[in-house]
Amino acid sequence: MIPALRQTAYAYTAFGLRLASEIPLPELSAAADGGEREQADVTIVYGATDRLEEELDAASSNFSRIGNRFLFLIPETAFYCIEDGRTITVSPLPGAEPEKVRVYLLGTCMGALLLLRGTLPLHGSAVEIDGKAYAFVGDSGAGKSTLAAVFGEEGYRLVSDDVIAVTPAGADGYPVVAPAYPQQKLWRESLERLGLNAEQERLQPIYRETTKFAVPAAARFCDASLPLGGVFELLPAQVGEIAIRPLPNLERLRVLLLHTYRNRLIHRLGLAQWHFKTAAEIANHTDLHQLSRPVEGFTARRLAEAIIHTIREGERRQ
Repeated sequence: MIPALRQTAYAYTAFGLRLASEIPLPELSAAADGGEREQADVTIVYGATDRLEEELDAASSNFSRIGNRFLFLIPETAFYCIEDGRTITVSPLPGAEPEKVRVYLLGTCMGALLLLRGTLPLHGSAVEIDGKAYAFVGDSGAGKSTLAAVFGEEGYRLVSDDVIAVTPAGADGYPVVAPAYPQQKLWRESLERLGLNAEQERLQPIYRETTKFAVPAAARFCDASLPLGGVFELLPAQVGEIAIRPLPNLERLRVLLLHTYRNRLIHRLGLAQWHFKTAAEIANHTDLHQLSRPVEGFTARRLAEAIIHTIREGERRQ
């Protein structure tokens, strides 16, 4: 059943955008003032499923760009429609869990929205170091969120977890990272390794991922956009020690293309040329390093030390 439309929307900020939403999104930061739609960059509304279902059936695909709209279906969850990069219509299916509807709204749907608005979403975590955002990217399970949590232990602020919103070079020559929202997703093993066992009982598991938890990070969250200081690709490997190396230009481009969030949507969105051009521009203005770590053992704290050392060395050479 679709809830009745609300006269007053919820107001949030995320990814450098002001969102007016008929759907409560407790994961996000509340906007300072009201939820007037005319003030929003993006409006999120409820909608009926019938029309969207018919259009996707006609397209013979669960993901389709039709004119100025991008439609997709997550089975047993919801239809989502992004129109003009400004309006998101969510049509929950009967019996869908609200938590699961939100997971895909803040994940796949938000990634597609950023792409349509000309922002490159990277799959990883980012923290603030010396007034700049440093991103950690890699495959699932590489340790991105755990590494960001270790930096949080050391007093560094979280900028983003899971989706990193990067726009090309600003006035100072650096690409810019917009903050996401004050939450991290950590596996139970990471909580144990970080000494947060007692926290598990108070944390909310990510929907149907009972060993992965949503960890609030409001107390150590950076809510301002920052220049992108660098990107580190995490690579679990059969090595005995941590190894770090700077990447040449072509490898930088490869890393950004590979670790774009939901990069399988690029062609469906018709953004292949834009994706390559934007990633190349960011690669040309950003230092990238590959950080290889042993597959076995908990190395996040040593990785953080290696990253800080690399950043400090780079600053001394400038």
